Amino acid sequence: MSEATQAKDLDRLTIDTIRTLSMDAVQKANSGHPGTPMALAPVAFHLFQNHLRYDPDAPLWPNRDCFVLSVGHASMLLYSTLFLTGVKEVDEHGKPTGKAAVSLDDIKSFRQLDSKTPGHPEYRMTTGVETTTGPLGQGLGNSVGMAMAARWKEAHFNQGGDTLFDYRVYALCGDGCMMEGVSHEAASLAGHLKLSNLIWIYDSNRVTIEGHTDLAYSDDVEARFHGYNWNTLHVNDVNNADELEAAINKAKSFNDKPTLIVVKSIIGWGAPNKQDTASAHGKALGEDEVKAAKKFYGWPEDKQFYVPDGVMQHFADGFGARGKKLHAEWVERFKAYEKSNPDLAKQASEMFATKLPEGWESAIPTFEADEKGLATRDSSGKVLNALAQRIPWLIGGAADLSPSTKTNLKFDGAGSFEADNYAGRNLHFGIREHGMGSVANGMALSNMRAYASTFLIFSDYMKPPIRLSAIMEVPVVYVFTHDSIGVGEDGPTHQPIEQLAALRAVPGLTLLRPADANEVGESWRVALSYNKEPSCIVLTRQPLPTFDRKKYASAEGTRRGAYVLADADGGKKPEVILMATGSEVSLCIEVYEKLKSEGIAARVVSMPSWDIFEKQDEAYKESVLPSGVHARVSVEQAATLGWDRYTGRLGSQIVMHTFGASAPLKALKTKFGFTPEKVYEAAKKQIERVKNNGKE
Repeated sequence: MSEATQAKDLDRLTIDTIRTLSMDAVQKANSGHPGTPMALAPVAFHLFQNHLRYDPDAPLWPNRDCFVLSVGHASMLLYSTLFLTGVKEVDEHGKPTGKAAVSLDDIKSFRQLDSKTPGHPEYRMTTGVETTTGPLGQGLGNSVGMAMAARWKEAHFNQGGDTLFDYRVYALCGDGCMMEGVSHEAASLAGHLKLSNLIWIYDSNRVTIEGHTDLAYSDDVEARFHGYNWNTLHVNDVNNADELEAAINKAKSFNDKPTLIVVKSIIGWGAPNKQDTASAHGKALGEDEVKAAKKFYGWPEDKQFYVPDGVMQHFADGFGARGKKLHAEWVERFKAYEKSNPDLAKQASEMFATKLPEGWESAIPTFEADEKGLATRDSSGKVLNALAQRIPWLIGGAADLSPSTKTNLKFDGAGSFEADNYAGRNLHFGIREHGMGSVANGMALSNMRAYASTFLIFSDYMKPPIRLSAIMEVPVVYVFTHDSIGVGEDGPTHQPIEQLAALRAVPGLTLLRPADANEVGESWRVALSYNKEPSCIVLTRQPLPTFDRKKYASAEGTRRGAYVLADADGGKKPEVILMATGSEVSLCIEVYEKLKSEGIAARVVSMPSWDIFEKQDEAYKESVLPSGVHARVSVEQAATLGWDRYTGRLGSQIVMHTFGASAPLKALKTKFGFTPEKVYEAAKKQIERVKNNGKE
């Protein structure tokens, strides 16, 4: 037997090992998706073995190629491959543990509690998983962000003939990904930006849960991607190694635009006429079908989780050896780079370690007291521009709204990130909110400090990536403006009501709604201090007074989520507590001053972040909201949900109970009760209620 024939036989044996491990894991769990891993095993094998630049001993190597499994339901394809390629585990701090990222025991524990092989790949849970996938299309959006981050790193760090970054991003997707709208948004942006370092491999098996895609889907995908300004290639049979290799090599040769490789596969066994639509959507094959498939592969029918001799060594000789060599060469280049470009090398090291430059907080400006003040979107723009000059890898933009959200970076050298200037810091996402959130996640996964912005109402269009930011613990900063009925004449379609409650409900997401310019600065301090938590900073369009911090408490209280902004004189116990967020805090201050002039002891609590406040110890929470003070009024131009935990069941809540209306802001405030008179009236009623009940 010739060496070439032996090599092909070993390739086939390795491919079939990926298949059998996948179907055995699904069968043992009696849950999962064996069909796609079985069909796409040749893609995973050829991509890892012959193309992916990745050191299994250093899975966080900064110049590694990235592989994104957008078809997250095919998770066993990735787990089997990570096991066979010998990728090593790193801990939460990025330190090697000496263990396998995925062991054979982990595969046997597929979909079980606390296993490293959950139903869909989860970032941080399993080393080698570049992003959490499952909601179809999200991985594609992430891959565009990763490719953009790679291009920015090239433009920023590859100086003086030194090449520090030149990696590619690959994503494996399916019919479901292509149907989801987020993939359209992401693909359109990638084509516009000519991201030739991005390659999508599309498994066109024409099967979804309901059956054949003819039921609802007849797109000419290749024509669509030509319209997006992509290269397209076609592989007629996923099992044709020569055809598959030629397509991947051709895609890598392009330097003008991203590439889509359309691969035809048969879901199930990976053999002609063996399509099994049931296996595509969460059903094990059954013992008899598993044995039949193994017989077809020439496998021992009664062996489970069988790994033939030579398979792991085959990957080690190809994938592993290539990656280790490339990594070692890069390490030597970086050592030389530290000498030739010490400042940039320091930036790169800080970025890899998810640290910010020393003293970055000192860039946050302080705002003087000003009764007229300015909109918090404006003060946020000033803070952001100051911080971005101190943090070179702080990068982001808006969904076509940067003039309104004030997220455009204006300092010299900021520039726009475009196909002819990948060093630009201003990202122009177009009107693609959903895609913007997914791209921002991809950039954050690539160690960039990414921000994304739009009007608060349109957070609804990007809830899936916001939720995934929180699940993955990546520190994207979402900047949302036009935060209330303060948008006035635009009317109820543009006036957020339930959005604050919805975002507060997301575990692991910190929402901050600052009340003045100095709370804005503190909000940015909080958001950027996190390296494993996303944040939303929610801002006004209308001007707000900048509080006199000599008269009222320091804005540093923002760091604790809620704080006593104004209190009763002489340390007296307050008769009533007025609490609010954002623009409504100044309304409470106005009423506080009136009550004070009448000799009534009142307290104003600014509550920019419920999330942070809830993490404080009980002593601090009691000091802000004493349990013995029952007269309470909350004021927020948003839905009531959640305020009762702070006002008590009998407290007064001046909030929105309906959608808004189209009118000037002053008229809206009157209509919905956000006036000094209404807040004053509610405060007096609360004081009277408590007195009548005999409570002190």
